[in-house]
Amino acid sequence: MDSVAHPIGGPAAWRGRELERRGFWPRRFTDFEISLLEEALRRLSADPPAIRREDFAIPLLEPLWTTLSRELEQGAGVVRLSGFPVERHDLRAIKRLFWAICTQLGTPLPQNTTGEILAEVKDEQGAAMAEEGGVPTARARSRSSGPLRWHTDKCDLLALMCVSNGIAGGISRVVSTVAIHDEIARIRPDLLAVLYRDFWRRRPADEEGPRARPEDAVFPMPIFARGPDGSFTSQYSRTYVEMAQGTPGVPPLTAEQMAALDLLAEVADALCIEAPFTPGDIQILNQHVTYHGRTAYADDVARGARRVLLRIWLAPPNSRPLPPSHAAQWGNTAPGALRGGAMPGLSAYDI
Repeated sequence: MDSVAHPIGGPAAWRGRELERRGFWPRRFTDFEISLLEEALRRLSADPPAIRREDFAIPLLEPLWTTLSRELEQGAGVVRLSGFPVERHDLRAIKRLFWAICTQLGTPLPQNTTGEILAEVKDEQGAAMAEEGGVPTARARSRSSGPLRWHTDKCDLLALMCVSNGIAGGISRVVSTVAIHDEIARIRPDLLAVLYRDFWRRRPADEEGPRARPEDAVFPMPIFARGPDGSFTSQYSRTYVEMAQGTPGVPPLTAEQMAALDLLAEVADALCIEAPFTPGDIQILNQHVTYHGRTAYADDVARGARRVLLRIWLAPPNSRPLPPSHAAQWGNTAPGALRGGAMPGLSAYDI
C-alpha cells in the first residue's frame, strides 16, 4: 500500500474551476471548423453504426482530433466541444454528426445486450425507477429526471451530446478522481487504503443481461487501482455496490468501507466543477480519471422544452493498461484494446 499512498498529481489532478483555464472546458468550434463539419455531414449517406472513421475524413481537423485524444488520455481527461449549431439540423443529422466525430476518437461499443449503440438519455419514467435487488438501477436512474450520483460508465471514454435541454436543472457535474485520490491521501490515508481493496459489485441485468445464478452476477474489484505501468484507474458506481449486498456469498459492507464511500462522495462534491449543457455541447470524459453526475431536472413537454442527450461509449486506440484483476469488468486489460461495453470484445459494428 505504501507505494500508492502518496499523491499522484499531474494534469489529471485538476480541482474545480481550474479546469476552465485549460482551454478544453469549453473548447468552442470556430466558424471555419463548423463549416468543415457541416460539409462532411452533407456527404454522409449512412446512419450509425454503418458510419466508419474514414467516412468522415476531414484532413484539416486531424490535428484537432489528435489533440483531443492526447488531452483525454494524458491531460485532464475532460473535453467539452461547444458551439455546433444543432438548430440547423434534424435529429437524424445530429446523430450522424455525433457518431462520426466519436469515430475519430475511438470505436463505439454496445451499451446493453439488446444492441443499444447510440443512446438517447432522457426522462422516460419521471420519479418511478426500476429496481434490482431493492435498489434503483443505474440505467433507470439515468432515464429519469432525478439526480445521478457520482459514477463511471463501463467504457474508456464516455461521450455525450446535448440535443436539447429542459427548463430547469440537469446541471452536469464532473470531478477528477485523481484529485479525489490525492485529497483523501492528505486527510484520511487510512480510508485511501480501504478504497484500494475489493468492493463487491453487481452486474446490471438491464445492461448486461440476467445471470442464471445470483452469484454469477457479482464480482470483487477495488475502487482505486493502478495498472502494470503505475497508471491510475477508478471504476465506480455506488449503485452497483449497493445492488451486490444481500447476494449469497457477498459480505456486508464494513463500517470502514461505508466511511470510505461517504468520504469519497463528500470530497467529490467539494472538488467538482458544474456546468449546464447547452444544445450542441459535446462532452467527452476519460472514465479512468473522472466521475460524472447531474442534478435533478424538470422538463416542460407541453412547451416542447425537454432535456435530451445522446450517449456513445468508446474504446480509444491509446487507452492505458489496466490491472489483470480488472478483466472481470473489462474483458481485455491490454492498452489500446477493444474493451468495455455491455459485451466486452464486441464493437457496435458487430451488433
